Amino acid sequence: MTDYYEILGVSKDATKDEIKSAFRKKARQYHPDVNKAPDAEEKFKELGKAYETLMDDNKRATYDRFGEDGLKNAGFDTGGPFAGGFGDLNDIFNSFFGGMGFGFGGGRPDPNAPQAGDDLRLDVEIEFEQAIFGTNKEIKFDHLETCTECGGTGAAKGSKPVTCKTCGGSGQVQTVARTPLGAFTQISVCPDCHGKGQKIETPCPACKGYGRIEKEKKIEIKIPAGVDNHSKIRVSREGDAGINGGPAGDLFVVLHVKPSEYFQRDGLNVFTMLEISPAQAVLGDEITIKTLDGEQKIQIHAGIQSGNTIKIKGAGVPVISRPSQRGDHIVVVTVKTPTQLSDEEKSLYRRLYELNTNKKPQESLMSKVKGVFNNA
Repeated sequence: MTDYYEILGVSKDATKDEIKSAFRKKARQYHPDVNKAPDAEEKFKELGKAYETLMDDNKRATYDRFGEDGLKNAGFDTGGPFAGGFGDLNDIFNSFFGGMGFGFGGGRPDPNAPQAGDDLRLDVEIEFEQAIFGTNKEIKFDHLETCTECGGTGAAKGSKPVTCKTCGGSGQVQTVARTPLGAFTQISVCPDCHGKGQKIETPCPACKGYGRIEKEKKIEIKIPAGVDNHSKIRVSREGDAGINGGPAGDLFVVLHVKPSEYFQRDGLNVFTMLEISPAQAVLGDEITIKTLDGEQKIQIHAGIQSGNTIKIKGAGVPVISRPSQRGDHIVVVTVKTPTQLSDEEKSLYRRLYELNTNKKPQESLMSKVKGVFNNA
């Protein structure tokens, strides 16, 4: 059974933006002009069917309930947008994502005008301490770069695009339909040049006429101190290269911070747990704890209660825009009841019980706590 979500590589609750992004990536992978595998054309057609179905709310609802057969039974066209063939990849992207308007003329964007490249997203995992104090990190990603062999024209060296003979360079063709109500003139995109007004007779062998090539790139980015989980860093002009001399898109790096085994973060503050004994709670103590800046001594005041907190000001997370300003480190104190006692400790606790209650421990009470002391 065909699974449109699996074909696109998205979850069943994917948003339309996620579906669009997945289609862009898969289309580059399976377009028959790029992928020469025997089944590439069939996979590309299936990709178009999946995209067309999941981007239409009515089709998607029917598909989710009844599958592909349900679409046919409901009268939907299930042939997909590429059943009758397909043009080059740039034309597909233009038509699917708001480039050209395939209609009756009027306001049709110039396909030869400069077009900005797509923005890209890259997910990067970093350590907890790197998020707190910042770091420089090398990242790798794939993006489209302007072909250096043809300079982005798509034409092989020594050649250049020629004027389309079908439309005379206008990118549009005009047809007249005669009806009982009169003659109607329809203007549509030229089927030969796909609206560009020019055709490449000798494609560049490096980019196969697209003018752009997908390449892996390595760069170093600066991660500022204080970033949090899902923070975004914008790297200008590192997205896909533009078309016809247009500017490149941007790269958005989404950070995923590994949790710390010791610290819990809440905004600009960090929290840690500290267990102390009843004696330390009653008498107070000086204890060395781990902080973001290393080990530090803190004072436990006499009489502290379980659940009380100790604040170390300025030892938390830096403010991104003002790294010299930081949140606080909050120590949450827990008084731990001992479970194993020596004979001397048991004797002292019995004496303490007598002082607090003015009575001796009862045998029944001692039997209840026997399990606490039997390993002492």
